[in-house]
Amino acid sequence: MFSAAVIKIGLDPVLVRLGGLSVHWYGLMYVLGIFAGIYFCMPYAQRRGIPRNTAYEIFWPIVVGSLVGGRLYYVLQSNFGWYLAHPQNILATWEGGMAFYGAVFLGVATGFVVSSLKRVSFAIVLDVAAVFIPIAQAIGRVGNIVNGDIVGYRSSLPWATEYTNPHNTFVQLFVPYDPAAAYELLFSLALFALIWVLRFRFRVPGTLFALWLVLYSVGQFLLFFDRANVVVALGLKQAQLTALVVLAVTIPAWLLWSQAFASGTGGKTASNLSPDAEAASG
Repeated sequence: MFSAAVIKIGLDPVLVRLGGLSVHWYGLMYVLGIFAGIYFCMPYAQRRGIPRNTAYEIFWPIVVGSLVGGRLYYVLQSNFGWYLAHPQNILATWEGGMAFYGAVFLGVATGFVVSSLKRVSFAIVLDVAAVFIPIAQAIGRVGNIVNGDIVGYRSSLPWATEYTNPHNTFVQLFVPYDPAAAYELLFSLALFALIWVLRFRFRVPGTLFALWLVLYSVGQFLLFFDRANVVVALGLKQAQLTALVVLAVTIPAWLLWSQAFASGTGGKTASNLSPDAEAASG
């Protein structure tokens, strides 16, 4: 039996309709998330030794790569055959979602290429990304809440969400769901707060990103138990399986990298930190 005390969401997923042009809450939150990420990560990039102009030249290709990767990974793990038959819908993000691990994979690959071309430390670029990602993702989750494209199972909790707008086609209307997107929003904010506090605490560049990726993957593994997604194998969902693979790769990769850095280039770390950051790193 479901509780009558639920949070009703009646917002239209489309914020504004201007003739044939529609502005979606989902897209608006992505834009706001990107600019919020810029606000926090650009000063950090400068303090880590990346000039502002160079940081922007690296940043925008990574953003584009991440958006493309997130969408393509979503398409691959969704009804791929249907998208092959309807290629015009592949980039229609407003009709479906983004798979965040795809954004990470292609974003990291793009960052490696661009940072190499700009002759900037790839590890430091990753650390800057670790500051950018969680705050941008937290704001993006607001779009998911309005869309209703990330929900948990049916729920009787007093904070369950019930969608009432007939234009919302992602969920069954007037059914209370556990607000999985809200949980992810809170998790992203908490992760951002932790990353922000620790952003100058590590001498090995790349550690901040590795920490973010490990914590994010653990969070995804746990949070997806509440997500009403399809179980793929071993009682787990696609994102949970991906999270386990990412953890299995990230932790040993960071251990190898930190050992190589300590034995070969550890003395260069200080040049990548501002005086304040050097003092903070203790």
